[in-house]
Amino acid sequence: MDIRLENVAKKFNKEWIFKNINLNLYKKDITAVIGPNGSGKSTLLQMISGSLMQTEGLIKYEHEGKSIEAEDIYKYISLVAPAMSLPEDFTLKEFINFHFKFKKLKPGYVLDEIPELFMLDKARNKFIKNFSTGMKQRLKLGIAFYADTPLILLDEPATNLDKGGFDWYLEEIGKVLKEKMVFVCSNRKDEYEFCNNFINILDYKT
Repeated sequence: MDIRLENVAKKFNKEWIFKNINLNLYKKDITAVIGPNGSGKSTLLQMISGSLMQTEGLIKYEHEGKSIEAEDIYKYISLVAPAMSLPEDFTLKEFINFHFKFKKLKPGYVLDEIPELFMLDKARNKFIKNFSTGMKQRLKLGIAFYADTPLILLDEPATNLDKGGFDWYLEEIGKVLKEKMVFVCSNRKDEYEFCNNFINILDYKT
């Protein structure tokens, strides 16, 4: 996956959140989007995901030499964000079976082993509404890590993770970095210290 941002800008009401973002991002770029809370990090991530339109400029996508239209980019991404909801009335097993009807599972894995990979093996038949916040976050991250998509967008990925969950996140993201393009939106260095490319949103304020 390659992504090009050309003069990208976003305005809410009469206020410019950021302007004049010009970037070329390539397959092996592991990018951290950094800046203080409320600075526009999540807004940029939503625009890259195709769920929010830019006010000005263009975002172009290419995968394996093929240009991808913005309205089709959802097929190529996995997104994790604090506001992302899970179907509370599904059991873990039901949700995993449902989710991977729409997102292809990474080659080499089978659905039955997924709960163990998420550190949720004992919760296979538990309803998601009864999960702790940390369990829900591991589930969100896990379905992103194990989907066969070339681009992963992570907004505050360590939200609600305890020490064991955070260690799991670092181990799993280490595997993902070898295969996918990754964005991490955060103001916590320990969430993105493995990144090799950095976008400071404050550099694009007017």
